Amino acid sequence: MKHLYPSAGALIFLTTLLSSASSLHAADTKSLRTSNLGVGAKPVKGAELVLDGSRKMLDDKWTYWEGPRFSSSLPIKWKVVDDPVDAGKTAIQTDDPAARGGRYGTADIVTKKKYRDFRLHIEFLVMKKRGNSGVYLQNRYEIQVLDGDKTKHGMGAVINETESPYHAYNGVGKWNSYDIVFRAARFKDGKLSKKALVSMYFNGKKVHTNVTINKVWGGANSGLDGGNKGGSGITDVPGGLKLQCEGHDVRYRNTWIKELELERADTDF
Repeated sequence: MKHLYPSAGALIFLTTLLSSASSLHAADTKSLRTSNLGVGAKPVKGAELVLDGSRKMLDDKWTYWEGPRFSSSLPIKWKVVDDPVDAGKTAIQTDDPAARGGRYGTADIVTKKKYRDFRLHIEFLVMKKRGNSGVYLQNRYEIQVLDGDKTKHGMGAVINETESPYHAYNGVGKWNSYDIVFRAARFKDGKLSKKALVSMYFNGKKVHTNVTINKVWGGANSGLDGGNKGGSGITDVPGGLKLQCEGHDVRYRNTWIKELELERADTDF
């Protein structure tokens, strides 16, 4: 039988074509992940809007986290209020009487849907100095929202893992945004094999790259697994996006999530 082999010219053409296709795919992927950053960013393709400032979406997609300290009740007591910056729009205010005095865990809200790996965009506004809340990835790992604090417990910090990137903060009375890629912890034969990773842009500025999250900080009242082995007993279950209520006037809007499957231990945008 006569075998037909491509000519050298054909091989070069095919190699170039495949290389170009690969480069285009990489460019498309990069564009998907690094576009739509900062305040006002629209959802990327495939993302789900989970908070738009309306009462309907709040009730449809969120509930209370009924942790060990929970002391509120449905329906959610957080308020729909006027957007203090953009006239005619509304936002969700972290105002629940159960949490007054900084009693976190009593009235935190969490998405009904649970996630593993994801790309998150969330916008928040702190109304007064020292305003305090928090964005919890998988209802475990806190990205801090705390005006005036520039420490590892401060604004924009992967709490107790990084210093606060306070330079990127817009300040009180202004909208701010976190854009996050998160990779959940991995397990092998039921045991933790890879810790969670996170990268983040704060108001369009890159502030965290592949930060390893070593444990759940804050104890049992803070989120899932907080009471397991001092927070190091991470379990192989997904968790929702949680927003913390500490009795301060912090407002949220324009929050969307795109689920991902990150095979490699890499969250860099």
